[in-house]
Amino acid sequence: MSLESPLLEIDPLLDDPKTRIIVCCGSGGVGKTTTAAALGVRAAERGRTAVVLTIDPARRLAQSMGLTELDNTPREVAGIDRSAGGTLHAMMLDMKRTFDEVVVQHSDPERARAILENPFYQSLSAGFAGTQEYMAMEKLGQLRAQNAWDLIIVDTPPSRSALDFLDAPKRLGSFLDGRFIKLLMAPAKVGGRAGVKFLNIGMSMMTGTLSKVMGTGLLRDVQTFVAAMDTMFGGFRTRADATFRLLQAPGTAFLVVAAPERDALREAAYFVERLAAEDMPLAGLVLNRVHGSGAAQLTAERALAAAEALEDAADDADDAHEGADEGSRDAEAEKLEDSRIVDLPHGKADSRNPGRTPDSTADSADPADPAAQERTQGGPQARTERLAAGLLRLHAERMQVVARERRTRDRFVSVHPEVPMVDVTALPGDVHDLPGLRAIGDRLADGRPTAA
Repeated sequence: MSLESPLLEIDPLLDDPKTRIIVCCGSGGVGKTTTAAALGVRAAERGRTAVVLTIDPARRLAQSMGLTELDNTPREVAGIDRSAGGTLHAMMLDMKRTFDEVVVQHSDPERARAILENPFYQSLSAGFAGTQEYMAMEKLGQLRAQNAWDLIIVDTPPSRSALDFLDAPKRLGSFLDGRFIKLLMAPAKVGGRAGVKFLNIGMSMMTGTLSKVMGTGLLRDVQTFVAAMDTMFGGFRTRADATFRLLQAPGTAFLVVAAPERDALREAAYFVERLAAEDMPLAGLVLNRVHGSGAAQLTAERALAAAEALEDAADDADDAHEGADEGSRDAEAEKLEDSRIVDLPHGKADSRNPGRTPDSTADSADPADPAAQERTQGGPQARTERLAAGLLRLHAERMQVVARERRTRDRFVSVHPEVPMVDVTALPGDVHDLPGLRAIGDRLADGRPTAA
């Protein structure tokens, strides 16, 4: 028996004009990027003006949508059925370029140039811890402010870092309000001789240590960067807080994507609990790559028992066939003896069989002869029974996988029975084009959770 869960209805979610942002989160390797792309394709072909923003460093999204490149600029996806009036664009977050755009947009040209040329800023924007998540917040806010799309689908990074962008405003605030930053900003704010005096007194306690750890040049770069960014810090915090509130708004829907595996569903449970703690609107869980069978009434136990019975029958048939072959060979030997074939010199023909030489004996079996194959491989009945037994064992393995996935799913449902779910059956191959994404979209719309 399998536990029931509410059904996650994808099409009503995509069709609702009040749904403006869908955030797909989940651990790595569960098909999250493919799910986000399939949602975008399905939404566009149902009339929405959609854009898919991926933060995942993998570039499967571009390949599946037929794009030669995917960067910080939304690019329209060709091949979308626009009969319903929808369109689809796709982009991949470029962390450094987004940071550069923020600097240029929110500072005067001279200050922007000083920041962009600062070595510490170049390192920070290229891969400083937490920068990617904050820039994801910035890009999401930019897309929403442009109002060019009525649906934004966000594909987040894998693992628990997928929700790190929820912490971006808090971590940014802690960074800006930290003693180190305030101390570095103080000389610029005080100015003049007082600033120099403050710098000499306030920094003397830590300059020696910091210079050894960071180097004198890096410390100077950090001071210059903080002074140049001083006027922008408040804007960073304000925009991040605004985007955080946007994620909590009714027009946003979070979809947790998971595979029917223990570790993936454990991560999914973490996401569900975290979203509830942050008052984020959870739409439901997509259980991806679920296995099934067209002969579910045949259990693994029954299939294995039938396979063993067929293999035993095949062994019996082989024994009987081997006994019959031995009797046939004895009769043939007697017949040859009665024919009075005598040994002849090598190459000399038999007078009773002009075309026969001692080299062409009855024991030489033709590999292409079906009768010869039967003598070495068993009879046709045994081969058929062994083939059927092999197929039954494959079915038993599949049913064992199905049972294991159901048990794993039931454990999640028992803890979170209120979470709507949709099961997406596994495709036979990888998704690498629009037809594949449409197939995933169909499964998202038609999937049903396993009922009791």
